[in-house]
Amino acid sequence: MPNTWIIWPSQPALSLLVWAVLAIAAMYLARTPAHRAIRASARVLANALRLSATALMAAQERVSKRNRAVLFSGGRESMERTIAQEFTRVSATVTRDLAAYPAMHRNLSDQITRIDEDYREATEEVDELPSWSGALKLADGMIKKPADPLTAGALKGMAEGTREAHKEALCAYRERTRERHGILRGAMPHWRRLADTLKGVDKTISGLDQRAFNIDQQMHRFEEIVAGTNRAERTLSGSALTQFVVAGLVLAIAGLGGFINFQLIALPMSEMVGASSHLGGMKTSDVAALVIIMVEVAMGLFLMESLRITRLFPVIGALDEPMRKRMIWVTFGILLTLACVESSLAYMRDLLAADREALTQTLSGAAVTQAAFRWIPSLGQMVMGFILPFALTFVAIPLESFIHASRIVLGTVLSAALRVAAFGARFLSAVFHHAGSVLVTAYDLAIFVPLRVETAFVTAQAAARERDRKKGFLGSK
Repeated sequence: MPNTWIIWPSQPALSLLVWAVLAIAAMYLARTPAHRAIRASARVLANALRLSATALMAAQERVSKRNRAVLFSGGRESMERTIAQEFTRVSATVTRDLAAYPAMHRNLSDQITRIDEDYREATEEVDELPSWSGALKLADGMIKKPADPLTAGALKGMAEGTREAHKEALCAYRERTRERHGILRGAMPHWRRLADTLKGVDKTISGLDQRAFNIDQQMHRFEEIVAGTNRAERTLSGSALTQFVVAGLVLAIAGLGGFINFQLIALPMSEMVGASSHLGGMKTSDVAALVIIMVEVAMGLFLMESLRITRLFPVIGALDEPMRKRMIWVTFGILLTLACVESSLAYMRDLLAADREALTQTLSGAAVTQAAFRWIPSLGQMVMGFILPFALTFVAIPLESFIHASRIVLGTVLSAALRVAAFGARFLSAVFHHAGSVLVTAYDLAIFVPLRVETAFVTAQAAARERDRKKGFLGSK
């Protein structure tokens, strides 16, 4: 294709020079409107970006306020549930351990009364043995003194009688002491029961004191959440992020379990519904297997809601007690039936695999052999097919945590994205605001030759007018 812009085909350089001169002349003639257009375009773009940045910051503020409201609402609800559980535990402890306090008080009073009676019975009597000791010393002193034989014999008889009486009194004293020790020994079980009872009371009171301390700490956190302090916001944000990560990890593990469950029942479902039929781009057997798994997950959600472990469906939690119990048994029955169905499908899968293996051996001409312990994988697949539906039931717990935490995390991410977008819009606004001056300068740089000529011409005209003015001034003088 010929170059139509070349004026003289034999001299392209000269043609290019002519076009450059014409372009510079056109740009010089359109200099003022071009400057206005450049500045106006830059100003329009800068204002549009500045308004966009303002709108983005306003949206970020709304998202941040909404995220803060959702954060504190979820934290307040969680703390209310936790505090209610603590009060329920305290009430159960008081009902269980302190409801029998009157009977325990009577038991303590009876034990203390028995111990007091035993103590009174075991009170030590006044010891009379020192008087007998003095009498014996007096008798021995009288015998040692010189006296006539008749008096000595009488004193000796009195001394022996005194010693016999002393022995009898000593034996009686020991017998009474033994009886008192026996009474005190009999009081030991009462002491032990009293100590055990007091220890149980102390343990109960200590537990209640710890519960009260925990409730006080949780009430302090609840007050911070209600007040909307920054500390509570940071704590709740960190907790929401942790729940999001942990719940996401658990859901990923549950997804792998669901995939294993799907592999267990997909093959036998193809024999039941047909392997050649398709629903859209998927096999009908795969769709049927996914439907069974989804129904199991739904029944698990309803069961957890009926047990009031999760609160994804307020309607189920608001049911009256008889209806809620009926729903528990109905959902559990459906879940048990599906688990039995999956167990039978898993066994059917093992049979189909064995038939295919036997068919392959027959077609290859080899002898068909049966494994000695074929029942072990069959039993394992049946157990897995029965347990996995109940394992998927507990997906409701991390799912609830993930949903609640995702609202906070996604709101935080959206707020950060809007803030970054607003900063980018402001930066581009500043760039376009100064780009007008840069483009004007570049425009003038492209036509600097005629501008220099114009400047020189204007300068010469000004100098000529100045000379004429001076000449006119001197002529008038």
